[in-house]
Amino acid sequence: MNLLWKLLRHNISVGQFCGFVFANFFGLVIILAGFQFYYDVLPIITSEDSFMKADYIMVTKRIGTGNTISGRSNFFQRQDIDELKEQQFVKKIGVFTSTNYKADAQMGVNGKQVLNTEMFFESVPDEFVDVNKADWSYQKGANTVPIILPRTYINMYNFGFARNHSLPQISDGLMGLIDFNIHIKGNGKEQDFKGRVVALSNSLSAILVPQSFMDWSNKEFAPNETDSPNRLLMEVTNPTDENMTQYFDEHGLEMESDKLNVEKTVYFLRLIVSIVIIVGLIISILSFYILVLSIYLLVQKNTEKLQNLLLIGYDRAKVSLPYQLLATCLNAIVLVVAVITVIIIRHYYMTFLKVFYENSSEMSIVPTLLLGIGIFLVITIFNTVVIRNKISRINS
Repeated sequence: MNLLWKLLRHNISVGQFCGFVFANFFGLVIILAGFQFYYDVLPIITSEDSFMKADYIMVTKRIGTGNTISGRSNFFQRQDIDELKEQQFVKKIGVFTSTNYKADAQMGVNGKQVLNTEMFFESVPDEFVDVNKADWSYQKGANTVPIILPRTYINMYNFGFARNHSLPQISDGLMGLIDFNIHIKGNGKEQDFKGRVVALSNSLSAILVPQSFMDWSNKEFAPNETDSPNRLLMEVTNPTDENMTQYFDEHGLEMESDKLNVEKTVYFLRLIVSIVIIVGLIISILSFYILVLSIYLLVQKNTEKLQNLLLIGYDRAKVSLPYQLLATCLNAIVLVVAVITVIIIRHYYMTFLKVFYENSSEMSIVPTLLLGIGIFLVITIFNTVVIRNKISRINS
């Protein structure tokens, strides 16, 4: 191997290989930094309703003087929902289902009762709820019900009750301290349940329960009651679509502005990151082309030596190995330096973000490392194939 390298290392163009290293380095840094930035910033933007998937907006019918005079209802009829589903800006629609029975709720922390009031529940299809499926399920007959709690309840406790009674404040990571008891009455039946808080919401005004529990409880405690939904949860292709805004204005529909602003921000963040990553990919592809061209020229200059090595019995795989190792080492060096650079860049922007978002927490860098390793493997495999093909053409 050492002898082969001594024979074949002549005619190496340092400038060409340095050009590859720098181009590949910048391309890889752009890709990894863009991916990690999106991965870090997205939870900050969507943290208020982390249970809800991206691109979802809540839709209601506009309530106003015009509706009152015309006698129009703010409930959605089946034809309204079917018409919405046919619109190009709609991916899918989920219907909010409400309870048709009476329910009382008691919330406590560490044995101290905080809230005791009549309450109603809502549900949406489980596919619209972005929590662990094992945590968001209900089996008929179970006494424990997973719930998503309005954040206003926690704010009321933290800024009022907790301070006056020297109790611990509740954060998203301390939801297990909440005791939630539910008493349901209807259809001549009564039953107590234990609520288990799995997430908090800033956009919900009612307690969210799994669709399976809602279907069962309505059938059990209010079998003869039916209700039309007055809110929809909609996944859209583009929150900034002017056709959607025009359609909503024409049909008297409203979107919750806070959620819409979040989705617009997420959409533009994705768009910008996608453009940045595409630019990085283009640079990486060009750097790959530079490396292939450099190796082609190097092989061409060493054609006579390679022919002699093949004639005296050296295997083509063994002859091509020095060039493969050269390409692999260069790719590995670029990967290591690029990852270190991304970590430094990340430290800088996370310091900046924490100034404005005190509760922001650093996400794992493992997905970015895996992405970098994946790109390294793809480029290395392509390099190996190209080099072997070039060597195989000698004397063929």
